Amino acid sequence: MNPRMEFVPRKKRFLRLPLRRFVGNRNVKDRLFCYIFERDREALLKLYNALNHTDYRDVQALEIVTLDNVVYMSMKNDMAFLLAGALNLYEHQSTFCPNLPLRFLLYIAAEYESLAAKAKANIYGQKLIPLPAPQCVVFYNGDDAMPDEQYLRLADAFPDTPGAGPSSCLELTVRMLNINYGHNSGLTADCRRLDEYSRFVDCIKAYRREGSSVNQAVENAVTYCIDHGIMEDILLPFRAEV
Repeated sequence: MNPRMEFVPRKKRFLRLPLRRFVGNRNVKDRLFCYIFERDREALLKLYNALNHTDYRDVQALEIVTLDNVVYMSMKNDMAFLLAGALNLYEHQSTFCPNLPLRFLLYIAAEYESLAAKAKANIYGQKLIPLPAPQCVVFYNGDDAMPDEQYLRLADAFPDTPGAGPSSCLELTVRMLNINYGHNSGLTADCRRLDEYSRFVDCIKAYRREGSSVNQAVENAVTYCIDHGIMEDILLPFRAEV
């Protein structure tokens, strides 16, 4: 099969098959992150405002443009949306990946291809096609020690060859934020859902440290958070779906 970029309308994106069981700590954290912010536009808008120190309130101005099946069948971006003339791409990571700038480059190319196709724009024409400026953000909550904020750059992947020609004409910068509980407190204070999500993940890790299996730790964390009013409205249907 020849892999290709495929645009999936927003309506179909919510028809993904549910997981039949908890398949591990990393999968649950990633799936829940997308579950929260993809379905709740108000939460996504608050997350955007917290990141950019803005005060947008019209959720209708936010257009979800997340792509599935990007480049390779196993490679999908988590979340993408248009707002205020910008293309915002958000990724969740439980492990550090130095190739995130390359992945975002492929995501952005796929997004621009779909946007140009939807607008029926002629990329070979003499008229300039306006494009939303990309903003790439990664939310990290793995176990490795990471600073609250750091930037990953595509140029770091280019070999530094002695006697090489001019420097690259291409650069892409990814903002990576540590959202483990206790980190970036200002950000989580401005976005309640992100704070609750961080507390939920911290519960999973606490149960794991006590010796619970991954599946049992997730189940215990879900029960604890529901009993204590942490994301109860999210976790009840999420548990039912899983």
